[in-house]
Amino acid sequence: MKGFSERNIRAMRLFYEEYKDDEIWQQLVAKLPWGHNLLLIEKIKDKSIRKVYAENAIKNGWSRNVLSLQIDSDFHKRIGNSNNNFKLLLPPKDSDLVNSTIKDPYLFEFISLNNNYKEQELEYKMVSKIRDVLLELGKGFSFVGNQYKVTVDNQDFYIDLLFYHLELRCYIVVELKVGEFKPEYVGQVGFYVTAINNLLKKEYDNPTIGLLLCRDKKRVTVDWSLQSVSVPIGVSSYQLKEYIPKDILDKLPTEEEINLHIDMESGDPNE
Repeated sequence: MKGFSERNIRAMRLFYEEYKDDEIWQQLVAKLPWGHNLLLIEKIKDKSIRKVYAENAIKNGWSRNVLSLQIDSDFHKRIGNSNNNFKLLLPPKDSDLVNSTIKDPYLFEFISLNNNYKEQELEYKMVSKIRDVLLELGKGFSFVGNQYKVTVDNQDFYIDLLFYHLELRCYIVVELKVGEFKPEYVGQVGFYVTAINNLLKKEYDNPTIGLLLCRDKKRVTVDWSLQSVSVPIGVSSYQLKEYIPKDILDKLPTEEEINLHIDMESGDPNE
């Protein structure tokens, strides 16, 4: 074979040296594109951590760019890091699978809001960018609806976001909070989970899971709160894109002013 550059040959030699004596890795990397494999070797030296990204790239169908973003955002530290009561309320096999599905924190950096945003604004932004939200949530999440209405004792209640997970085979209730975690939030999510179990869940569905997303939380407070409920709930934090404060935003030039300045700078000097 001919036509390989020096860089290509060095990359192939490095790839060979990394996996020549490891049959398990050989089977794993054979499922990944060449560019993915080079990225993993270049960015992650610890093979145990590299394996987490390789397996999830295959599982979730990540492109090379998405894989790079996940590495930069420390995906391996975020997956399975939520506060939850899964081990107490789910069989071991199900508990491990659910725990490996939930992240903490979630990075919704494609959403930008000012500092005083409300829960409705966050929900609207997430729905408007649902494809990005689903990518961050992970493979298997299917969007059912927002402000999903459940009626109990002739009273209407509205769930912020409702998903169905195709791998876990269960509904996932997502409740959004703009501030720090409060113990009463767990009771609210627990009620919604119970409502979905009684009104929507079918015999072939697994028990519904609750996911509470807060801007911030303290782990002991969350853990003690979760001990008071009898349904599986995970509590995670989330991060949004850095925003520009309004007092600074008001001082920035408008798009029209910038275009006018560009036109003046590029104008004909003889005019």
